[in-house]
Amino acid sequence: MSQVWDPLRKKMVALTPEEKVRQWFIGVLRDSHGVPAHMMMSEASLKFGDKPFRADIVVYGRDLSPLMVVECKREDVQLDRTVLEQALKYNLVLGVEYIVITNGHRTFCFKRTEDETVPFERTESLPDWETMRK
Repeated sequence: MSQVWDPLRKKMVALTPEEKVRQWFIGVLRDSHGVPAHMMMSEASLKFGDKPFRADIVVYGRDLSPLMVVECKREDVQLDRTVLEQALKYNLVLGVEYIVITNGHRTFCFKRTEDETVPFERTESLPDWETMRK
C-alpha cells in the first residue's frame, strides 16, 4: 500500500482513501486558511466516558484550546446526519466553535450559536485561523 507523509504526526502513514481526504484538508487549512501546522493535530485521541475516539483533525488556538474539529470521510461516503453526529460526539469532549465534515468533494462547516435548541448552524464558508480565534 502506498504511503504519504503526515506533516502533523511527522511520519509516513498508509494512504487510505480517508487519509487522502485528511491530507488534502490539512493542506486547505494550512495553505488557504492560515492555520499553522503546529496548531493542528491529526488522529487526535479523545475519550468520552470509557469510550475512546479519534478525531481526524483538531485545530487549536494559541492558548491550546480546541477551536475546530474536522471529520473526514473517503470520497464515496455521503455527508449525512450520521457523519455530523459523529463530529458532534467529538464536540462533547472538545467544546469547539466550529465543526467541519468533508469527503473531499463536499465540505460543510458549522459554527456554534448562542441558541441551546440549535447549538450549531451551517456557515457559507470556512473561517480562516484568525477568525476562528475570535
